Amino acid sequence: MADNIKMVEIKNLHKQFGDLVVLEDISLDVINSENFVVFGRSGTGKSVLIKCIVRLLEPDSGNIKIDDVDVISLSTKKLNEVRKQLGFLFQSAALYDSMSVRQNLEFPLIRHFDFSPAEREEKVRSVLKKVSLEDAIDKMPAELSGGMRKRIGLARSIISEPKLMLYDEPTTGLDPITAKEISLLILELQRSLKMTSIIVTHDLLCAEIIADRAIVLNDGEIQYEGTINELTSSKDSFLRNFFSHEIIKANNRSL
Repeated sequence: MADNIKMVEIKNLHKQFGDLVVLEDISLDVINSENFVVFGRSGTGKSVLIKCIVRLLEPDSGNIKIDDVDVISLSTKKLNEVRKQLGFLFQSAALYDSMSVRQNLEFPLIRHFDFSPAEREEKVRSVLKKVSLEDAIDKMPAELSGGMRKRIGLARSIISEPKLMLYDEPTTGLDPITAKEISLLILELQRSLKMTSIIVTHDLLCAEIIADRAIVLNDGEIQYEGTINELTSSKDSFLRNFFSHEIIKANNRSL
């Protein structure tokens, strides 16, 4: 991390659905250029947290700043301007099946920016080179493996050179070798593009590769924060059980 400037500031965030409290009084800071990992069991609000950050879900209360901009108070028009500086990689990679790889990558450029066709072509080829899939430019999503789809989804997310990347389970559904490749790619892109990243994951091996810091959500609250080594070597019974379970799952996937 190059400095201590805060890219994301969250204060007293609360979100519930009916009587179910998913996030309760969440406060955290994410420093510029760091990889910040969010752990937690299923249903603990990990994905809800990052969706609230970009207001894909509206928080019930609390404050969220991105690059010192209060996103909670923004109009839809101004919020969309902020979103142009963000990248979001969903679990499914969320590619448009009726579009080629080229068209999928061009889509955000056409929708949000005023690039010429030549500039768009240059950006598409450049970002495909970053994810080592230059030859896939005219393929359709149905022709791609799961790992290739994830890479293309990542390429589309970074094509606008975002300040902040949000990853929702980036290695889910991938075999261990491909999951490690995606994790190393996330790390490489963070370093080369100087991006700040928030990564929701169950994958301990992924987190060990990419994380600068991590938190563990439990019962809607941040119960633990630290480096991966601090969390995995803790003698706390909850953390020992949590990470032992994740290690068992990882080993089962590799069999």
